[in-house]
Amino acid sequence: MSIFPYIYYMILSFNVTSDERQISIYVGLVTSAFAFAEFSTGVVWGRLSDRLGRKPVLLTGLAGTCLSMLVFGFAPNLPIALLGRALGGLLNGNIGVLQTTVAEIVTVKEHQPRAYSIMPFVWGLGSILGPALGGALAQPCIIYPNLFPRGTLFDRYPFLLPNLVCAAILAVGVLVGIFFLEETHELKKHQRDWGLECGKWILRHFSKPLSTDSFDKAGDANLQESRSLLEDDQPPGYQTTEGSPHDPSSRSQSPSTVHPKLKHEGPTRTLSGVHLTFTKQVILNIVGYGILAYHTMSFDQMMPVFLSTPVSHEPSSLPFMFTGGFALSSKKIGLMLSFQGVYSMLAQLLLFPLVVRRFGTLKTYRFVVISWPMLYFLTPYLVLLPVRLQMTGVYVCLLWRITSQILAFPSNAILLTNSAPSMLVLGVINGIAASTASLSRAFGPTVSGFVHSWGLKMGCTGLVWWAAGLVCLLGAIESFWVEEGGGRMNPHTVEDEEVATAEPLMDSPAMEVAMAATDGSSQGPSGSPLGSLTSKAPAYCAGSAQ
Repeated sequence: MSIFPYIYYMILSFNVTSDERQISIYVGLVTSAFAFAEFSTGVVWGRLSDRLGRKPVLLTGLAGTCLSMLVFGFAPNLPIALLGRALGGLLNGNIGVLQTTVAEIVTVKEHQPRAYSIMPFVWGLGSILGPALGGALAQPCIIYPNLFPRGTLFDRYPFLLPNLVCAAILAVGVLVGIFFLEETHELKKHQRDWGLECGKWILRHFSKPLSTDSFDKAGDANLQESRSLLEDDQPPGYQTTEGSPHDPSSRSQSPSTVHPKLKHEGPTRTLSGVHLTFTKQVILNIVGYGILAYHTMSFDQMMPVFLSTPVSHEPSSLPFMFTGGFALSSKKIGLMLSFQGVYSMLAQLLLFPLVVRRFGTLKTYRFVVISWPMLYFLTPYLVLLPVRLQMTGVYVCLLWRITSQILAFPSNAILLTNSAPSMLVLGVINGIAASTASLSRAFGPTVSGFVHSWGLKMGCTGLVWWAAGLVCLLGAIESFWVEEGGGRMNPHTVEDEEVATAEPLMDSPAMEVAMAATDGSSQGPSGSPLGSLTSKAPAYCAGSAQ
């Protein structure tokens, strides 16, 4: 999001066209390059996270985004800028993996609204920092001539500074992830993590000596108790398929205990085919996610272009034929986008859980997507308001848009998670959903750029907005077929997974012993399993800041 405030001026500096009406096309290409590349590797990163674990994939995504920001900042022309954006998409598969991570942490349905509001909250934090940095630091030789004189590196590359700062933030996110991010993959989280051990060593040596001793004693006692429960006397149904940290050679089952049909099949084949994984509700939620991604990304790209477009003095032919924008600077646009990020953070934590508890996930999602098309119909008419009311109208539209987004996306994520037939395929489902959204985000800006250019030639600024509104309307119609199910959190789902794997996933004695062993140690604030979820926040925030 840091590129949105200045991308219009960056394309202008490349001198790829002398017709300003064509700028939106190239803006769409640059915006879409990331999403197209992300789409091509989304499923691959999802499968790698199932094989290698969530943590390595998340850290690789942050490092890849860091590299792409540097390439983008040093881009002297449009092809290099496209390469930098595409590189970030190829190396970044974090969205689907993060959703899978949250689903692995939060297994109680009542905790989902709170849990799924944390990710957008941290994303909102990044959306404040990103546009603010992009708008304030772009073209520093013009904005801050005393600090950045002409003839320097930043004069030759006027959009390097915001990318350098964002790359530094991403580098910090990688370090924080290496030392403090915990693995959540069921088969990988018990393996030894040298980075996490280094992080604990750092915390131990920089914390107060008095508290360190008591912590070590309590930790040793808890560790011995956990080992005795989980290694020496493991109850059936809670034995892992990986070697434990205490005894690498330990295994949960012998080959003879595995169902004969599953002996030669990997974990992704346990539900016996695509038709059992991608049910009707899974497909409907993925399609809804793709539609959301398409028109929201189109809005994110078109609004800065709309705000940057010069004021038109050409005669209008209402109600549809009119042109013009607001001629705002990149700094002003960055501040406005940061404002919506502040509101997003507050509303995500306070508004979303309250609304979902009151009306339910499905009703909230359906109401938002039905009312959303009206926003696209009204937005282009902002230029026709009296000058003193124009900025008020812009802020109202931004608030409307961000309110709809913070209610729709987490609701869709919850509906998708609960529609998954099994936790065993949740990583694949989220990977497909992330790839679908990436493809939509790729087509959204590209198509919108061409439609906007066509509309300007016709003398109709609103054409691109109404086209996006039509796609949004399709999502509203599609929502009437979406149903709210309990998914993997329903009791019968456990039985289904037991049939698929030919062994009990968990039994009552195992649950009682494990709950007693972990009571008080795995619960987050207010008794919810969100304590470990907050450790994922730095990586997510750093990713959104780019």
